[in-house]
Amino acid sequence: MATSTNPCHVPGDVVPAEDIALETGASLIQNFEPTKQLCAHLNAFHTYADEPGRYVEANHYCAHLTEDVRQCILYDSPGPNARLIGIEYMITPKLYETLPSEERRLWHSHVYEVKSGMLVMPGPTAPGLLQAWGVAETQEMKHVIGLYGKVYHLWQTDRGDELPLGEPKLMTSFTADGQFDFEEAVGDRDRRFGTDYKRAKKSREGIEAPTIHGDADQAWKQRRNSM
Repeated sequence: MATSTNPCHVPGDVVPAEDIALETGASLIQNFEPTKQLCAHLNAFHTYADEPGRYVEANHYCAHLTEDVRQCILYDSPGPNARLIGIEYMITPKLYETLPSEERRLWHSHVYEVKSGMLVMPGPTAPGLLQAWGVAETQEMKHVIGLYGKVYHLWQTDRGDELPLGEPKLMTSFTADGQFDFEEAVGDRDRRFGTDYKRAKKSREGIEAPTIHGDADQAWKQRRNSM
């Protein structure tokens, strides 16, 4: 089941003018340094670790903590009223291999996301800028393809929840063709963003796919073993 990027009804009245005025004033005085570090917007799809195949589109807004660690805020859309639905951490193989086996099982790879064209970095769609942006995106994917991600969603928007209910849900990534309706989900995303997964896939053919650690992507391995 796909998730609409149009925000569903969220309980409560419109934000009062007084609150807007106070927030505007605060934004001119306070220092929002952590959010100023955000440097990349990525769009992809996550699936529930305990229910592989049920998926959610996620807009990642990411920042580097170090060369080996990234942290991302996840929203259901790129719009001004987007709902914050989760968080993701990404680490390099160097750090991933230092983790205990049980911890490594909570993390997922990004190889399929990158090579399939599912993972994109939305940007300009004007013909004069598209080629240059594509080069920059491909360079970014060379870094992302080797990272391992640990992601939790806090708001199950795909089932229509009006608030973030229940416990956080461990999510994972798709790892192969046939795990969900790729064309429906990714095709619809491309139409909205002006992206093109087929073009992205073609441009990434030269990116070398690293060997994925055996402890990663456990949701799909457990599902395969249970069939």
